[in-house]
Amino acid sequence: MSNFYDDAEKAFIRLEDKLTLVLANMKGGFNQNPDDVFFDNQEFLQIMHISKRTAQQWRDNGYIGYSQLGNKIYYRFSDIKALLDENYNPKIDK
Repeated sequence: MSNFYDDAEKAFIRLEDKLTLVLANMKGGFNQNPDDVFFDNQEFLQIMHISKRTAQQWRDNGYIGYSQLGNKIYYRFSDIKALLDENYNPKIDK
């Protein structure tokens, strides 16, 4: 029987794997510097499975860095990974 922490850890690993694959597909390789890779708002919403309003709250509260050009919003891959790393709760062995 799995517990919440096992499920959360598996979900985190799957998300990291998906981010890596998206990055590879978009930029043509794994050797890209994370600071050089940007995702637009729509890609960010799909990756994180969140709404536009949640993304707006995260920006307003300073949870995630972003760039804005006119009405377009972009997120660095390194900022997305940092957000996940900062909020990662490691598995507790019992």
